[in-house]
Amino acid sequence: MDFRLTEEQLALQDAARRFATEQMKPVAKALERTATPVPHEWLRRYAEMGFLGINVAPEYGGMGLGNLEALLVIEEFAKVSSAVAFPIFESSVGPARAIEHFASEDLKRRVLPAVCRGDLVVAVAMSEPDAGSALTDLKTTARVEGDAIVINGQKRWSSGSGHSGGYVVYCRMSEAPGAAGIGAVYVEKDSPGLTFGAPEQLLGFRGVPSADMFFDAVRVPQDNVIVPAGGFKKLMEAFDLERCGNATMCLGIAAGALEDALQYVQEREQFGKPIVDFQAVQLKLADMAMKVEAARLLIYRAAQNASQALPSMLESSVAKCFANQMVREVCGTALQLLGAYGYSTQFPMEQRLRDGWGWGIAGGTIDIQMINIASALVGRRFNQRA
Repeated sequence: MDFRLTEEQLALQDAARRFATEQMKPVAKALERTATPVPHEWLRRYAEMGFLGINVAPEYGGMGLGNLEALLVIEEFAKVSSAVAFPIFESSVGPARAIEHFASEDLKRRVLPAVCRGDLVVAVAMSEPDAGSALTDLKTTARVEGDAIVINGQKRWSSGSGHSGGYVVYCRMSEAPGAAGIGAVYVEKDSPGLTFGAPEQLLGFRGVPSADMFFDAVRVPQDNVIVPAGGFKKLMEAFDLERCGNATMCLGIAAGALEDALQYVQEREQFGKPIVDFQAVQLKLADMAMKVEAARLLIYRAAQNASQALPSMLESSVAKCFANQMVREVCGTALQLLGAYGYSTQFPMEQRLRDGWGWGIAGGTIDIQMINIASALVGRRFNQRA
């Protein structure tokens, strides 16, 4: 068991760190101020650097590296902000990977090269007004009519909704109850009948806009089916990798908060000396560092044990749950150490706290992750309806 990164992984991590810190900080501030996504010209820069589709197969335009390499890059961008990291997240641990694993060859070749070139961002549309944690309650339908699939319904809380060019839409595709009737279909943004509500006004995630999606007899080719009815388990297996990405967003935010706090306490003087010389500050720093390192190891374990495949539910849920809790605690402590500077919108710490809190809601709440963990431990799923 070797906990060291390889020379190639360290070089990739360093390249991502330098690009993110030297070029993306002004972009991140603009996205936070305007609540807009990463502009297309920057997506193309990401592509030129090889940061999109890092673990997507080369035949679809990706780098063909492993899941761990993708997470290393996400962490470095997330240290700057969730917004600038989000396109990398979507291309390497999000819906693009579900397409790569389960879609037809034609759909893969239509979508994935465009994602890896920076010409397309694909988002996932899962939740609905009455289906969040109880995802199998979703009501959006996808019916076969001739040579097309016709979609009707509404989606909510889709990060990227309204500006992403394509969507992996979870639908009820048969009359079978619960999970047995659920599959997924790819829908392009400009499909007739697809409209979007007003952008959501959120506490954080201001550079990752979301909005309600309305499907009014939206027709797509049958080849756009990613997973047919009965494939809900496959979709959740792909989601295990997204959990690792969610956890890595938390890791990057918390690691960035720790770095900022560490610099600040060595520069800030009170009572005639740097505040790092006070034991209470030292204890806080040590506690933050332990939590960040523990989250990093849990994430790396889940990614490395899966190698090129998909992580296990247990390991991905443990990593996400711990990281979701950790980022709230670390950012809260870091903000307190910075005092009024941490609370000011002129500095990034308060944004870290707001964004970090959101990742414990997005992609399955902390409580749902705990249920997943317990299910894996006892070897069976729990019926929440009984």
